[in-house]
Amino acid sequence: MNALLVTGTDTEVGKTVLTTALAAYWQKYHSSRSLGIMKLMQSGEGDREWYQKLFSLDQSPEELTPLYFQAPLAPPIAAAKENKTIDLAKVWQTFTALRQRRDFLLLEALGGLGSPVTNELTVADLAGEWHLPTVLVVPVKLGAIAQAVANVALARQLRVNLKGIILNCVQPRTNAEIADWTPIELIESLTYIPVLGCLPYLDNLTDLEKMAQVASNLDLERLLPFAKV
Repeated sequence: MNALLVTGTDTEVGKTVLTTALAAYWQKYHSSRSLGIMKLMQSGEGDREWYQKLFSLDQSPEELTPLYFQAPLAPPIAAAKENKTIDLAKVWQTFTALRQRRDFLLLEALGGLGSPVTNELTVADLAGEWHLPTVLVVPVKLGAIAQAVANVALARQLRVNLKGIILNCVQPRTNAEIADWTPIELIESLTYIPVLGCLPYLDNLTDLEKMAQVASNLDLERLLPFAKV
């Protein structure tokens, strides 16, 4: 499938950072091939506005985010406050239509892999049922190993096609902290999922040249449909 779902262990762990880096890399090195970006659904302002500002995607707001709710809460709660229902058919139709028109489509999930999208389904349920190739963002902090193990177990239970793990420094981290808090060999031995790289702390996500450079240090062959430059 010419798509990749970017999800994480929780909210605010770096999904937007990774999505932005991959998009910047794509537009720098694969500019002749079309790219789409889609947030499955959004509660409150944030990612849709960010991608509209940063990239020229030729997409409507509805194509960027098929479902949009005002309150920055879990979608079932935000939808209930607006007396709305969560129409996953609309999300699926937007996804399939956009995927057919683009050479590659980056999908950003909401919250973490276990976050609810309805009262019955989580992000992991959608990833498994829709057969989405998925990458898991794990923040570099104390407890990251347990978070990685638990989320991979959830992904495996729901048959998510998990391509790998990306570590992300949500705050400035030393090499020693990265090695101690997110030891790659230990995470891989516990999860049987490859760690595809570590994103450094970035204080300026609008520097697309830097974002593309950061993405180029990842093991992109497992994530992108074309060979790494």
